[in-house]
Parts: sequence; structure tokens; C-alpha cells
Amino acid sequence: MKYVGIVLLLSQCVTGRADVRPNILVIMADDLGFSDLRCYGSDIDTPNLDALAKNGLRFTQFHNASRCCPTRAALLTGRYPHEVGLRSNGASLSKDVPTLAEILRDNGYHTGMTGKWHLTHAAALAGDGVNSAEHLAVLNNQTRVSLFGERATYPAARGFDRHYGVIWGIVNFFHPFALVNGFEPVYDLSKDFYLTDALNSKTADYIRDFAKDDKPFFIYLAHAAPHWPLHAREEDRAKYKGRYDRGWQAMRQQRYARQVKMGLIDTAIYPLPDIDLGRRKTWKNMPAKQRQRDSAKMETHAAMIDRLDQGLGDVITALKQTGQFENTLIVFLADNGASPEEPVRPGYDRPSETPDGRTIRYTGKFSPEELGRDDTWTGLGPALANACNTPFRFWKKESYHGGCASPFIVHWPAGKVGQSAGPSSDGRATADGRITDQVSHVVDLLPTFLDAAGIDAASCMSRGKSLLPIMEGKTREGHAGLFFEHSGGAAHRSGDWKIVRLKPNRPWALYDLSRDRTETKDLAQQHSERVNSMSAAWGDWWKDVTGENPR
Repeated sequence: MKYVGIVLLLSQCVTGRADVRPNILVIMADDLGFSDLRCYGSDIDTPNLDALAKNGLRFTQFHNASRCCPTRAALLTGRYPHEVGLRSNGASLSKDVPTLAEILRDNGYHTGMTGKWHLTHAAALAGDGVNSAEHLAVLNNQTRVSLFGERATYPAARGFDRHYGVIWGIVNFFHPFALVNGFEPVYDLSKDFYLTDALNSKTADYIRDFAKDDKPFFIYLAHAAPHWPLHAREEDRAKYKGRYDRGWQAMRQQRYARQVKMGLIDTAIYPLPDIDLGRRKTWKNMPAKQRQRDSAKMETHAAMIDRLDQGLGDVITALKQTGQFENTLIVFLADNGASPEEPVRPGYDRPSETPDGRTIRYTGKFSPEELGRDDTWTGLGPALANACNTPFRFWKKESYHGGCASPFIVHWPAGKVGQSAGPSSDGRATADGRITDQVSHVVDLLPTFLDAAGIDAASCMSRGKSLLPIMEGKTREGHAGLFFEHSGGAAHRSGDWKIVRLKPNRPWALYDLSRDRTETKDLAQQHSERVNSMSAAWGDWWKDVTGENPR
């Protein structure tokens, strides 16, 4: 294929020695807040991810594309989502662009994916439309179908030798819709099925199978957690009972204090803005019943993250037992910030009933004690989402850092990641591991992995730059500019300056990120020429990736 890179494997071909290129494991969480891991400031138990961070490298300025599908498209192609069919959610990834899995597979890697795909067009599956009774019956797993979209857009058709996971984006964690094994739908599940557990377990199985020969492997573990609906096992939620009864403002203050204490952020550069409440009242002015509901929501959100991390322990154990741990390049990221969404009714991709016919009750129609069950459906809401994104403003979908800043962890012992030392080394050594403040973006992952695998990335036309220099403790030449747009919100970052807006045709705000990474002080009026110049550059980018004049 014309896009396949060149791999220098002469030593293997001549001497028969094992392929020593690294395995690659990408772990993505869904709707995870910037501060939702303990190693990023939370009080949630995430010992396995914390261990990867302590023995690896944490990034403070890693960017995603603000929402599910766009970030996934950028990760797999190294391009802006607008260039590969994902200008908006719910579309199919362009078949004209090679995926990371296709490139690695064609260069000698095993390839496997577990989890959420969300890059196949979400169309009506039965009846007269997406809200018809017949369509809802499919969402409810009461009517079985053989396909959940165009077969040629499935992961198994886009370079993954194996895939176990969901094709669409929203799932009941106990009865997931659009669950497949390769191309085959999976319907008959055990009574104790929970999607997060199944994905971690299947990933461990893939590792054990792939490790049976000398070929390296690439596995993409794309968790659905902690995306709404807030579904958790009772024993996991019980661990967090009462922990958030003081409210989201207290939680935000506590997380900020932890981030400062661990050396993740500097108060001089990251002033803590007031919490964005959306339509919420302040915590003390909310009715007691609403406070109880919000506490229960956060308990369940924490339980989902806790369970995700528990299962990653099994994944790491599989790497160690097969002798693959040292030479596996592991990265962890989130597809966007925590979500403010609170779904209120079924339709499109949200079921109306459980498979056995119980009505699913949406936000506000069940008690706090019932939250987390398979027949309840809700999300965090804006205030909790903003607290999960401490120290930033806003949330999923927005181009402010609350939407596009991601925790990002790299671990690779054989690559000596996080082990750099000396006065010229990049990053800060802390008791919890090394930290780098260098700016990076999800488009950087594809060229990073190809670089690590010895594959020429030039033909892939990636917008990214390899992160290997940063991982080696060096200072990388950064991007001339990073650009963002989703659902009308937009941003352009150039060096330490950033323009950003929430909607089209709104004035740009301007922030000096060297002094204000939490975007609290708008300098647009003082620097109108800079705003005009950066806006023009954003317009040029927009026309480049869409072929349209800027809005």
C-alpha cells in the first residue's frame, strides 16, 4: 500500500533474532476530568495508573480535541478530525486515510482493540427513524440486528486484527448496545457483566495471545468509563459513600491544593477560577435533595474510575507475566474533559428500557440511593464536571482547557522514560515521578508510535510531531500553532498565547498562558493586533481543513 512506511528490520531477517521494537498500549478514558486521577490531584483510588506515572512521565500541557469522536479520529490518523470525516460527532472515519492500526499491522505488528470505537456513522437501525419504537427496541437489546452501521467502517475493517467492544458511543454498562467481537454482535451476556471489567479482561487475553510469538503488538484499550450513564457496581460506589457531601466547591479546593502540593501546578501560573455552575445554584443554596443527588453522582463517577483502574491491574499483570512489561510503551489519556451533560430522555443512542423490559428512568426521576443501577440514566452536570476538571474552566466540548486539556501519562522502562536527570534535562522530578510542561497534542501520538517502531511517518501526512525527544528528557521543537474547533467553539494556541471562544461570531478572548494557564484574565482589548493576527491564522487553518471560509 502506498502509505506503508519503511521498517529497518534487516537484523531480524538476516540473523533470525526476535523483533525488539516496542509493544504499544494506548489506554483512553472517556469523559475523564483533568484532576480525576490521584496522580493529578483527586481522592479517587487509582494505584495502577499512579504507579505508571511515578515510574514514567506526566504531562501538564497535553491537548485532546475536546470531544469523543474528534479525539479518537485524531489519535488514529495524526490529523485534525475535520480532515478525516469527523467535523462533527456520529460520523464515520474517512476510509481514504490510513489508520495507525493499518500502518502498524502492515509493518509487522499484531493489532488489537478493546472498547469504544465511535467512528462509524450512527444511523437509524430499524423503523421510521432514530426515535421510532423499532429503533428503541434495538437500542434496548430487545431486537437483535446483525450490523450497527457500515461494516467497512468497523475497527476490524480499519487495521485491527481483533476488536471486542462497542461500535456506537453510548452504552448501558450492564447491557451494552452495539457490542461486537470483530464483526459479530454479542448479545448473550452473564448476569454479572460490567463493560469496564470485560474490556480490561479481554485486553489481558490479547496480551497473552500476542506474546506467544516474537511479533510486537499494538493494543488500543478505549474505555467507555466514566462517560454517562453513571453506572457502577454497588461495592465500588460504597467506598465513596459520603465523601462528596461537602459539595463540588470543596472538592475543587481540595484537588487544587493537592495539585499544588505534588508540584503539578504553580499557583502563580494556575490561579484557581471560580467554579462554572451552568444553571446550578451555589451548593449551600441548593435544596437538600439536589445536594444528595449530586453527592451520589460524584460517588458513582469515582466508582467508575476506581473500577477502571482495578482492571488495569490485570492488564499490567498480563504484561509482566508474559515478559512484555519492560518493552511496552504505555500511554494514558482522556478523550476530553469531564462532561456537563445530564440526559433527560431516551432516543437516538439512549435506550428506553433494559433488555428485560424495565423502564429506564432518566435524570431527576429516581432517588440518590438508586443511582448507578442499570435502570437509571444520568450524568454529572456542569458544576461537578467543572470540579473534575480542576484547575481549569468549563468542560467537554469547549476549546477552553476544561474541554481540551487531558491528563497524559507515558510509561516505557526500556525507553528510559521518566529517568532523565541532570541540569539540561526537561521536566521536574517530584516524589510522585517526573513532570513535563512541554506542549503536546493528540495528533502527536501517531508519529510518536511510528518513530518508536522505526517506521517512516513522512507518507502519513500527520499534523503531529514525535514525542520521543520529550520522553528522552530533551526539549522538543514545538508546534508553530495548535488549532481547535468543535460545535462552533474554537481556539488557536501559538506559543504561550491563546485565543478562544465558546460560539461562532462571538469575540475572541485572549490569554497569556505563560502567566494564566487557567484562562482567567482576558487580554483581548489590550492586544487587539495579536487577536486579529491569530484569528486570521485560525481562519486560514479552517479553510485548509474544511475548504470553507471561516465562520
